[in-house]
Amino acid sequence: MPRRLRTPAVVSAAGLAAAVTLLAAPAAHAAGNPFSSTNGFYVNPDNSAAVWAAAHPTDGREAAIESAIATKPDAVWFTGGESAIGTSTGAYVGAAAYSDKLPVLVAYDIPDRDVCAGQSSGGASSDAAYDTWIGGFAGGIASRPALVILEPDALADESCMTASQISDRDGLLNNAITQFTNQSPNTYVYLDAGNPGWIPAATMASELNAAGLNRAHGFSLNVSNFYTVAQNTAYGNQINADLQASYGYTKPYVVDTSRDANGSNGQWCNPQGRKLGATDQQGGGAEALLWIKTPGESDGDCGTSSDPAGTFDPQVAYDLVYGY
Repeated sequence: MPRRLRTPAVVSAAGLAAAVTLLAAPAAHAAGNPFSSTNGFYVNPDNSAAVWAAAHPTDGREAAIESAIATKPDAVWFTGGESAIGTSTGAYVGAAAYSDKLPVLVAYDIPDRDVCAGQSSGGASSDAAYDTWIGGFAGGIASRPALVILEPDALADESCMTASQISDRDGLLNNAITQFTNQSPNTYVYLDAGNPGWIPAATMASELNAAGLNRAHGFSLNVSNFYTVAQNTAYGNQINADLQASYGYTKPYVVDTSRDANGSNGQWCNPQGRKLGATDQQGGGAEALLWIKTPGESDGDCGTSSDPAGTFDPQVAYDLVYGY
């Protein structure tokens, strides 16, 4: 099964500098469930679609991209290039808290990242470096409300790893969950579980449990992919059935709906004819439907785009608006 590609960047320097000034601002609600302690989802003013639209006001595609993508909530990806990860995550959740909105963050820096496909290869240089990075990530969030998608594809990619490598990765993910539990108690962490077309549900249930799912809030599905909500809920419910049967617990899950309106055609890298899905919301068959992949950011030099993974491609974005 081909692997998905990742969004490599997050907040612009200007946006980060502005957000840092907001860190002292308290959240408008008391601590607790991040969904109930905020008023809707945060729209990153520096998302890649917004940055492109601002720079191309006369482009014929600008109006559609701005209204359909740039103004919608989506996740921001942190990938290890930050000079101080705690400052970066702290600035972002601080800006969201100031607006009384719920931010969605993606942690994507595990060693040997995207080991199966390689398009988004990289990650931390060592286990120790990753432990330091993820601890800083969690510490930056602190007590403010947030949702975190933990390491997309990390478990599904274990299909390309040796038993020793799998054990090592599971240890890193277990420690990551511990860091969030200890440092960011009002964050819901979703350990990534791939998608319905990749790993059998029973296998994924076993991998999730080994990586510490019992101590996380839940799991995420369909990150950067195209399967429908119905397909994902069937898969998520089967994972939960297997978790219950084998380990005695179930967990809520979220689904990436950023590009799923027309479903999957079996291709994973900038396939033609895909369309924007439901925007961020609670419920809808899962605990939440989220735009985790920013629509318009290329999956790599393949399919309908020749841009590297994570680069905003306005034609890809425009085609997603209309399902071309």
